[in-house]
Amino acid sequence: LALSHMLKTRRLYWHTNDQAPISLEPPTALSMAWQTTDKGDYTLKIEQPEHVVLIFTEPAFLLNTKTLTLSELSQPCPSTEQLKKFLQAPVIPAEFAEEFSQKLLLDYPNLPLPAPKPVQIKDLLDKQPRPQVTLFGTTVATNQYLHVIKLRFYYDGYCLSGLPETEFSVSKAQDGSMVRIQRDLLLEATFAETLLNLGFARLPANLLALAGHELIFYSPSEQTKFDSAKRWGHFLTDMRDKLEQHHWEVVIDDSFHLRFEQADYWEAEFSENENNWFEMRFNIEIDGQSYALLPLITSVLEHYDLENLPEHLYIPLNDHTYLNLPTGKLKPVINVLYEMFNGNALAQDGSLRLSLFHAASIADLEQHSYGLFAIKGSQQLRELAQKLKDFSGIQTVQPPVNFHAELRPYQQHGLNWLQFLREYQFGGILADDMGLGKTIQTLSHLLLEKQSGRMQGPCLIIAPTSLMSNWRREAQRFTPDLSVLVLQGVERKQLFSEIKSHDLVLTTYPLLPRDEDNLLEQSYYYLILDEAQTIKNPLAKAAQLVRQIKSTHRLCLTGTPMENHLGELWAQFDFLMPGFLGNLAHFKKLYRTPIESYGDGDSRKRLAQRVAPFMLRRTKQEVATELPEKTEIIRSVPLYPKQAALYESIRITMEQRVRDAIAQQGLSRSHITILDALLKLRQTCCDPRTLSLKEAQKVKESAKLDLLMELLPEQLEEGRRILVFSQFTRMIALIEHELTTANIGYAKLTGQTKKRDDAINAFKNGDVNVFLISLKAGGVGLNLTEADTVIIYDPWWNPAAENQAADRAYRIGQDKPVFVYKLITENTVEEKIISMQEKKKALAQGIYQAENHENGLQLSAEDLTSLFEAN
Repeated sequence: LALSHMLKTRRLYWHTNDQAPISLEPPTALSMAWQTTDKGDYTLKIEQPEHVVLIFTEPAFLLNTKTLTLSELSQPCPSTEQLKKFLQAPVIPAEFAEEFSQKLLLDYPNLPLPAPKPVQIKDLLDKQPRPQVTLFGTTVATNQYLHVIKLRFYYDGYCLSGLPETEFSVSKAQDGSMVRIQRDLLLEATFAETLLNLGFARLPANLLALAGHELIFYSPSEQTKFDSAKRWGHFLTDMRDKLEQHHWEVVIDDSFHLRFEQADYWEAEFSENENNWFEMRFNIEIDGQSYALLPLITSVLEHYDLENLPEHLYIPLNDHTYLNLPTGKLKPVINVLYEMFNGNALAQDGSLRLSLFHAASIADLEQHSYGLFAIKGSQQLRELAQKLKDFSGIQTVQPPVNFHAELRPYQQHGLNWLQFLREYQFGGILADDMGLGKTIQTLSHLLLEKQSGRMQGPCLIIAPTSLMSNWRREAQRFTPDLSVLVLQGVERKQLFSEIKSHDLVLTTYPLLPRDEDNLLEQSYYYLILDEAQTIKNPLAKAAQLVRQIKSTHRLCLTGTPMENHLGELWAQFDFLMPGFLGNLAHFKKLYRTPIESYGDGDSRKRLAQRVAPFMLRRTKQEVATELPEKTEIIRSVPLYPKQAALYESIRITMEQRVRDAIAQQGLSRSHITILDALLKLRQTCCDPRTLSLKEAQKVKESAKLDLLMELLPEQLEEGRRILVFSQFTRMIALIEHELTTANIGYAKLTGQTKKRDDAINAFKNGDVNVFLISLKAGGVGLNLTEADTVIIYDPWWNPAAENQAADRAYRIGQDKPVFVYKLITENTVEEKIISMQEKKKALAQGIYQAENHENGLQLSAEDLTSLFEAN
């Protein structure tokens, strides 16, 4: 390289710069010949004139000192080191000349060196090589015992090394003659590439001297101890036959110790334990020796994701023997085992201790065994597994006596399911759509528990604040035999001592941190979370507290078990049955990431099957044939503190004003005063901002409006199409603002709507799913059978008016059950009107006539007085 650079400068001279600089000429062949001595021996000489000098650079050059030219030795030619060795070689005795000539031809068949004595050589041309691999073991320079592959090539029976330098190699035939073989270097490289593609690598020469002049491959260590075994196992169990079919020769030397075996017999055994646990063992037999499979497979499953399992698993049984596990046939079984391991530690005997809620996996194993292995175990345990698998055998129970409702068929099934969960001490999520009666099913279950004598202690029900009255009212209505204690308000502190003496104890999520000590010191028969998605964040204070409450049974109620991601579902099951879906990291690896990030259908199916026995969900569409044509539901909520204070102030003022008017003018002439007083109270219940009173404008909160904004997203999530009615145009405007803020599309119809048909068509055509309607603008004359849900924001005194609103959806042409929600505020005139409607059917009609100034009020003074009295 240095000589080439010096030539380019045109300042390279021979001895003195008085002459012309040395120039470069084309390559020149080197001529060498063997000369005989007086004794007949041979010595190698260069046949060049004396003025030509050999320059021992790499590559070597010839310098002509007369012409001052430099020429590189033309190819093929010996390397500089080889030239030095040949020229310095000792004299070859005559008696060794023929043997030396053959050796020279074998070792250097392509070099332009003459032989001391002519050798007869035969050419073997245009032959296709046949590859041969030899598997053997050897100790390398690091003192490590390696299993390796040596690759050689056969040309018409002549075995050649895998590292050729040129196209021709020379071999010696059995008869002593010499053969020059033309090699197919491209095909040889293809054969070597085959081994590289299988994951093998060239063994470095510094590890094994043999690798310097032979093609030696080894299995490099990678991330896990299974990679090398997987590579060798794949080669021996799969690739060997394929290579031999393509005319490769595979030779296994005695020094190659690796063995890959298949199990002769498989057996899964299950045994019941105490306290709702069972043990699982998995055994295999190879050549009469039994192995516990679970300890073996545990280490494998720690290193592989289910999606990336190779076609075969090779599990080490000892230093050189591996179990060949065909994952193709056993993939469903491995899936089950992977879920069941769940980070649980194995016992010393190789068994796995599992909770009964894993029993469904026994049925999964039986289903996917395909006759590959036997399953032994308790018949009772296997029957439970089948029940969990397909609900077969779950008994129908009789509803409790003195239960003041008739359960629909799907609700009876819900009661059966709740009883089944209780029998085996499982937790569960009752996840029916809103309005299908989760509360009724739960109450019937709890009443049955009390009547059977199993209810040992109170049942704690935790719900949002807005549902407290609903639970109290439903329990009093349907299960009057269950005593109810409501822990709400400042007076609740005096009630903690009464917890043990009640059947149902109601409290709210916001109160949990404040009442932590009092709640945690009790033990409960049932702990029930209503709107259980509230604990979707396992790090939230409420979620952590409910996990600490002691109870025999646990139950979650929610119409939306998952709102944003699968982690919310995990949080609820972790509360119900810790460990059922593993820890959060295991759940994320096994289910959440594959499903949410990659849309993995298999993972989604496995998760659905896993939770199916413990989550009962029916949509309104699924049970439509069992539903009445119209279902009315009352949703109540307490007023916020400032709203309640305003209401009380107006109530006191209005009560006195009404009493004075009746005393001075008589009942029949006081209807305007009475209606105005009732109107102000109703507006306060709806939203204080609908009032023109100065003090009302200071109150910016509305409990009922917040309830509506909780209800709407849930209904829309279920695919409902909703009509929202209010008598007050100002209230419609406030709702409109909230919908815009929440990015919920809507249409609006009030007396001020100019393009009435556009608003109606926007809803009918499905452009929006919420339709805000004022009573006067849309109470009659509309056909909106596209809707299946009606929300009466401010209940009217006249049931006929409410029915007219509901009949916008519930009319001829409606093919879906219609749900009508009435929103009322607790401890207000709204609640009293609803209560009095049930007791006095004429009340609403009386007020309705007064509103229309017909015949005056049809109410007694006692009726009116009770409307304005404080609770």
